[in-house]
Amino acid sequence: MRISLIAFALLPVAIAGPQAPDASTLAGKVLLGYQGWFDCPWGGAGAWHAWSRGTPSPDTLTVDMYPELSEFAPADLCLLPGFTLAGRPAYLYSARSSNVVARHFRWMQEYGLDGVLVQRFVGTIAEKQAGGDAVLKNIMAAAARYGRVFAIEYDVTGANPDTFFAQMQQDWRYLVEDLKVTAQPGYLHHKGRPVLSVWGMGFNEDRNPPHDAETAERMVDWFRGGAPERLRVTYMGGVPSRWRLGVGDARPNWQKVYAKMDVIQPWTVGRYRDDEGVDRWKTEFLSPDLAATQAAGQLYMPVIFPGFSWHNLKRESALNQIPRRGGRFFWRQAFNARAAGASLLKIAMFDEVNEGTAIFKTAAARANAPQQGTWLTLDSDGLPAPGDWYLRLSRAITRIFHGEAANLAAMPDNP
Repeated sequence: MRISLIAFALLPVAIAGPQAPDASTLAGKVLLGYQGWFDCPWGGAGAWHAWSRGTPSPDTLTVDMYPELSEFAPADLCLLPGFTLAGRPAYLYSARSSNVVARHFRWMQEYGLDGVLVQRFVGTIAEKQAGGDAVLKNIMAAAARYGRVFAIEYDVTGANPDTFFAQMQQDWRYLVEDLKVTAQPGYLHHKGRPVLSVWGMGFNEDRNPPHDAETAERMVDWFRGGAPERLRVTYMGGVPSRWRLGVGDARPNWQKVYAKMDVIQPWTVGRYRDDEGVDRWKTEFLSPDLAATQAAGQLYMPVIFPGFSWHNLKRESALNQIPRRGGRFFWRQAFNARAAGASLLKIAMFDEVNEGTAIFKTAAARANAPQQGTWLTLDSDGLPAPGDWYLRLSRAITRIFHGEAANLAAMPDNP
């Protein structure tokens, strides 16, 4: 590690908010996945969700990373029972707080990030609607306030195979006609239509419906051309990493489904774990995928991730399963994607502390996380970095995809 990285990493950085991205096109966009599923008994309502299994304790935590909360008002946080930080009570947040989500989008503006794909699990649609879609409304308001783009990304994982398509049709009507989500100034469009991503179809797992390609074709056809005009979309598919070959994580004989999609977004989290694997993936999958989609007139959105760890979520797994290496693992993926010719990119994820892929501000060192519990901090590889290091790197990557900076193999010392 170079001494300059240590020196710069410990310096605070003030960042001016760049110009708002163009919501009318996917061209050059770098988007982040936004879970927004974190809840706690905030404001006298709600319950612990996604942070833990029931009431938080060192044994029930389901997150590996601790969010940096120094910029949040105490009124927007929940006391983390039984946990202390530097001898004082520790806290966590609820995405039902508009101020929390606003702060996240303010960071996106300050660090020059385009916006997000908002995760919407089909299996929890009824619950979201019953709760007034508070988190989505927070996102809509924050995106407008800070000039960021966003689009809905349905996740079919765990949905009922018999009803998931009808649920999505009903919900999309509700989002478009009742919530007016696609009429928001920041809702992402492409070629005159709103962008809609559907993640999880085609994965070779029982929990990912549908299990047959014919149902998937009907669904894609409906969203692209069978629905009423006001509901038609530019369709993005969050597909298996080996979608083109129909092997491994991908169901066989789904090529007709993928051919109908406007944008292909393969899921690569966990498919490699070091620079050698990243480079091999570029040769064996990324470059051939790009050639295939370009020949078919489709857009291609590679997915990159900073590292991976889900020890508290799955206790049999080791902490820091795929090390971040101070950002070098993250940077290598972005460099390869751009060098291969990709013009779009998805970063997984903005706030996913459950699987250790979050790029928003998190605890830089063990002293910055609660004393109780097991936590993955940004210095876990022995490479000191400030809590906003991955926001800085994401800014530098976004500038490359915007054509504002050269694509260099070496990670910058002070992005």
